[in-house]
Amino acid sequence: MNIPNDPVMLLSYINTQLRDFYSTLEDLCLSLNIDEHSLCSKLETIDYNYDKACNQFV
Repeated sequence: MNIPNDPVMLLSYINTQLRDFYSTLEDLCLSLNIDEHSLCSKLETIDYNYDKACNQFV
């Protein structure tokens, strides 16, 4: 599956997926075959971190 490469577009895509389809980041990463650490690192470059309580990058 192709996901956006641009961090801002990636943020929007991932948060939408988390909101609409996945109850945890782990579920999303397993389902889409995405490395969780790499995803988090990429979004940290634009100062976003995963908030487990909200199930969103904030």
